[in-house]
Amino acid sequence: MLVLGDAHEVLRSMPNGCVQAVVTSPPYWSLRDYGTEGQVGLEESVFDFVDRLAALFDEVSRVLADDGVLWLNIGDSYTSGNRTWRAADKKNVARAMSVRPPTPEGLKPKDLIGVPWRLAFALQKRGWYLRSDVIWNKPNAQPESVGDRPTRAHEYVFLLSKSEHYRYDPGAVRGPNDRRLRTVWDLKTKAYREASGHFATFPLSLVEPCVRLTTHPGDIVLDPFIGSGTTGLCAGQLGRRFAGIELQPSYLEMARSRFVANGFVELADEPRHKVGRG
Repeated sequence: MLVLGDAHEVLRSMPNGCVQAVVTSPPYWSLRDYGTEGQVGLEESVFDFVDRLAALFDEVSRVLADDGVLWLNIGDSYTSGNRTWRAADKKNVARAMSVRPPTPEGLKPKDLIGVPWRLAFALQKRGWYLRSDVIWNKPNAQPESVGDRPTRAHEYVFLLSKSEHYRYDPGAVRGPNDRRLRTVWDLKTKAYREASGHFATFPLSLVEPCVRLTTHPGDIVLDPFIGSGTTGLCAGQLGRRFAGIELQPSYLEMARSRFVANGFVELADEPRHKVGRG
């Protein structure tokens, strides 16, 4: 099921405890301008960004089952040095921005902001159990032109739970040599051609272990920032139900087309009623 609208507002319409797991990657702060009113990521300060997402994840907690979890993929960014724009890059057209938030108070030009941990600690303070930080290592990370620091080749995926005890099956996904899964996942990025030049997409290989470890077939998986539909596609392939929310109509249509092309017509349906376990 796909829903067009503001994630916070749509979540408020969903019943308590109807979702088993949330796998999502919100827009990163100050990295993209999606050209949509009400978009997340261009708040005046990173502190406003964190507060806004933390409030949204309060609603996520409400719709989660008591033994449900949140898998949160979030990347970092650097201060703009008070530049109000960013030029395009031949290898990454979408990086161009005509507006950029100023350097946050207390930070300096060229500072690494630490967005993932700021958000993780904010969620922890609001009652989430911060259970693990997973390093998504990208062997094929995109080159950077910067010459005074290492090229960034990783992002974070946080595992957060609503309760002290939650569903997690360590046998559902095994690491090398059949060991329990470690906290560094080496996964190549994989471009989705239709989304090229619009936004970054995380690969199916990142979503799959999250879904396998913390849900059973038939459970509902939610992504409140569905984008091109990767979470929903993975959920369908693994026999899970899915609910996705998207603010940008063209992206929602992209996800719908992707589901249909892969044979998951039911995931492309508009909602006829509120999401529930029935």
